[in-house]
Amino acid sequence: MQNIYGYTINDLEKYFESFGEKKFKATQVFEWLYKKRVTSFDEMSNIKKENQEKLKADFSINQLNIIDKKSDIDVNKYLFELSDGEKIEAVLMRHDYGNSLCVSSQVGCNMGCSFCESGRLKKVRNLETYEMVLQILMVKKDLNIRISHIVLMGIGEPLDNYDNVVKFIDIINSPKGIDIGSRHITVSTCGLVPKIREFINLGKQVNLAISLHAPNNELRNKLMNINKAYPIEEVIKVVKEYIDVTNRRVTFEYIMLKDVNDQVNHALELAKLLKGINCYVNLIPYNETSHIEFKKTGQEQIMKFYDILKKNGIGVTIRREFGSKVKAACGQLRAEHKEVA
Repeated sequence: MQNIYGYTINDLEKYFESFGEKKFKATQVFEWLYKKRVTSFDEMSNIKKENQEKLKADFSINQLNIIDKKSDIDVNKYLFELSDGEKIEAVLMRHDYGNSLCVSSQVGCNMGCSFCESGRLKKVRNLETYEMVLQILMVKKDLNIRISHIVLMGIGEPLDNYDNVVKFIDIINSPKGIDIGSRHITVSTCGLVPKIREFINLGKQVNLAISLHAPNNELRNKLMNINKAYPIEEVIKVVKEYIDVTNRRVTFEYIMLKDVNDQVNHALELAKLLKGINCYVNLIPYNETSHIEFKKTGQEQIMKFYDILKKNGIGVTIRREFGSKVKAACGQLRAEHKEVA
């Protein structure tokens, strides 16, 4: 039985039309699910009884199970249990511009980035579309807040779960659904070049973020296995294609690792690499974990790196630190629970 939260409004229109009903019934169902937030088909009072019964026979409306939750200043981290017993995470971050939720797209990750906790526990499976949608709905319900921004930057590589992620974006972007604007949705990728190219051709106005983390192939090969398949030159080429087609600015994510990628020569090399590209660099203070040997770059060195990029005409921000006390780095809470189990 399919979970109804995995169906786009177009999917539901075709469903209703398949047994002779008007397609506007799909809009009614969407509004019950996403505006009124009912969790039973019986509560959909403007849907006739026989259609309620058919919906119950054809779809589940099951939710995720919150099995752990940790809070710190401006951050809430959730550990969800899925129907098969697997576990995923989502992190809610409060910014001055709104509430942003970092969503997982896979159970585990096969990309093998050496600094990443979620990649330490290998990919078990892709998340279904409904399992991504429900991360948003469960957090909204638990905190009774509006979530204004979505970032696909949790456990997993989103473009390695391409079809389900595209459906997820359709559902959360729909005005009849969760109604999160395209420009408030960010897809982060470590650099799956063919999938980025496919994503460009969809014509969606969502934001693209590239996990770069190194200014050259030699260093990036050591940090990120994906670079051996799609080296920096190919990533930069497809980013330029994305900008040409969408006229959107791209974010390059850069985790600051002490004495690894945070030196003056790295900053100068990065500035040279990105010169002339409509982008900005987001410098990310590293969230240390007991399982991985990398250490966090000190604030003084981060500022030195920042200043070099600025002086060389590269837009740059430093990500505000969230939740070091609540294991907010990707995969930390899931890994902790696996070890206890």
